[in-house]
Amino acid sequence: MVGPTRIGLAGLAVMGQNLALNIAEKGFPISVYNRTTSKVDETVERAKQEGNLPLYGFHDPQSFVESIQKPRVIIMLVKAGAPVDQTIKTLSVYLEKGDCIIDGGNEWYENTERREKAMAELGLLYLGMGVSGGEEGARNGPSLMPGGSFEAYKYIEDILLKVAAQVPDSGPCVTYIGKGGSGNFVKMIHNGIEYGDMQLIAEAYDVLKSVGKLSNEELHHVFLEWNKGELLSFLIEITADIFKIKDDKGDGYLVDKVLDKTGMKGTGKWTVQQAADLSVAAPTIASSLDSRFLSGLKDERVEAANVFKSSGVDDVLIEQVVDKKKLIDDVRQALYASKICSYAQGMNLIRAKSAEKCWDLKLGELARIWKGGCIIRAVFLDRIKKAYDRNPDLANLLVDPEFSKEMIERQSAWRRVVCLAINSGISVPGMSSSLAYFDTYRRDRLPANLVQAQRDYFGAHTYERIDVPGAFHTEWFKIAKQSKI
Repeated sequence: MVGPTRIGLAGLAVMGQNLALNIAEKGFPISVYNRTTSKVDETVERAKQEGNLPLYGFHDPQSFVESIQKPRVIIMLVKAGAPVDQTIKTLSVYLEKGDCIIDGGNEWYENTERREKAMAELGLLYLGMGVSGGEEGARNGPSLMPGGSFEAYKYIEDILLKVAAQVPDSGPCVTYIGKGGSGNFVKMIHNGIEYGDMQLIAEAYDVLKSVGKLSNEELHHVFLEWNKGELLSFLIEITADIFKIKDDKGDGYLVDKVLDKTGMKGTGKWTVQQAADLSVAAPTIASSLDSRFLSGLKDERVEAANVFKSSGVDDVLIEQVVDKKKLIDDVRQALYASKICSYAQGMNLIRAKSAEKCWDLKLGELARIWKGGCIIRAVFLDRIKKAYDRNPDLANLLVDPEFSKEMIERQSAWRRVVCLAINSGISVPGMSSSLAYFDTYRRDRLPANLVQAQRDYFGAHTYERIDVPGAFHTEWFKIAKQSKI
């Protein structure tokens, strides 16, 4: 190794290894370190095999830190929570004023803000950077969401611009997100939208398979076809792939052998908790989380299926005779319309948090950096970007002239699919809650007047009137009692 390296990376699980190799491949010499030293050797070996890349491994934290040029920049890719604090503790002993640490994990945004303050007291800079794209993205170009110290971002902007996914018409999928924990927060919402997307795709699959009786072969071709139009996206593409993979341990297709229990790591839950804290409706994202919870109750569901089968629950369900071609087209439209609702909810959450924290986040710019590299990358993110370019103060994606037109064009198909699913006894919580969100948002008068009247009746919470300004309270109980006498 000749002279100091440009940057360091600590934490060499697959994401860390791949991001380090990506950085090295873009021509930036990089030092790497991991507590378990076998991972260091493994990464060094990969760097040799993948083109003699300028990557240098270190078995102890001191020589690792000292090998990096000043002001030093170190990216950490370790598990969120205590391991991050532990890694900071290990490295900061050897760091000097002006050096910078970047956390590239899925961290809770307030932890990042706490650490940024603690680092500033030591004269160190800190960034919390969302990294999306999975193992493949980390190696070949992820979407990057750095937030925190702008000075620290400027240190490594040249690296990030080259390492991020490159989209021909809109540039590298990275931008300085904003102050504090905004990078982590935006990545968390990205994951919440991802939960919604995956749930909606699963529901489309369920309706096509259970009602339309499509085979895996047919499903493969449907998703392949969908991926050529408005639904063109990473998640639709990988779904098409999944349906064609045969089981390597037996007959048939692998997807049918996968246990119907969905795991989760916490970002979806955090998104729903934030929605509640911010009083922002996010029913599509919330229903996807509930679906994961219910999927975990496999044994209970098997038992319940037996109980309800024997008590004749299926007797009221109508065996649906469907035109496959028409069903496929309806489901495509329902999926697209529901998806718009999911993204609208995610963007509203980001806007609300940005206002609360004075982050001044640019929603159009976020849509731009999600166009490539990340898990929710999709062709229609370009349309979302343009919607916010047209009107940065857009109250909701649904009322953008283009999107509102699309919702109107698709609503008949959307309603048909939800009704068909309900009558067939198939749950579509994502699609139906998206439709309820749309129907609620577009109505100028809701039955909320009755709920507020009830609150005033039993709790004297007062109410406003539609014709006279001010707060009013009525002795509902007394008036009702007198009228009964």
